[in-house]
Amino acid sequence: MIRTVWVLLAGIVLTAFYASRVVLASWFTPKVLGCRCDALARRWCQLVLRVAGVQAEVEGTERVDWEQPSVVVANHQSWFDVFTLVAVLPGRVRFVAKEELGRIPIFGRAWRACGHISINRADRKSAIQSLDRAAEWVRDHALTMTLFPEGTRSPDGRLQEFKKGAFVLALKTGLPIVPVGISGTREVMPKGSFTVRPGKIRVRVGEPIFASGAWEVGRDELRAQSRAAVALLIGRPDDAGPAPSHEHSTETNE
Repeated sequence: MIRTVWVLLAGIVLTAFYASRVVLASWFTPKVLGCRCDALARRWCQLVLRVAGVQAEVEGTERVDWEQPSVVVANHQSWFDVFTLVAVLPGRVRFVAKEELGRIPIFGRAWRACGHISINRADRKSAIQSLDRAAEWVRDHALTMTLFPEGTRSPDGRLQEFKKGAFVLALKTGLPIVPVGISGTREVMPKGSFTVRPGKIRVRVGEPIFASGAWEVGRDELRAQSRAAVALLIGRPDDAGPAPSHEHSTETNE
């Protein structure tokens, strides 16, 4: 309990400090805002992990040219997935996530200023417009646009079905999907719990996957291949299951 309170208080202070610096940079040095966002966000997340007593390691980054834009898809078990990916991935990491994050005081303004994309999952038209904005940002600024295609954190660690948003984005941009597997975050802070435990988090980066074929076929094949790749990266190949069926909702991160 003491650790959890300490992490919460330190997290609030660190978030307010770094988010405020981003907001000020957006006012006074907008031309270098992107670089400031990258450095400040990485430092913020590294400090949060340190305060929580978490060690993070990454392997497989040599498989990707991080100077080029890409679409990362990762499994989602904990809020610590976000901190870990920003802390260890070499690219200019941005997220497509639920619009509620953009409403948080100070943080929300910094979130939007840095080019993260908020999406209204209940409004299909708005969600499609958000994906279009994400497509522009990822190409124009050579970003590593990151999504959790399960749409929500897994309650039991098993890999859930993937929604189609990330793969629509990959097809819109012609960019590769980079599958990423995250292990250990559920042990640090599982869904539904506010208790933070020290631990070790492992991030594994897979080989990039490119879409092929017609739009709908390419989208679903890309989704199935990506889910199978993530399942292997987290050591749960049985979770890959059959290729996902066609569906008509656009959902992204929690």
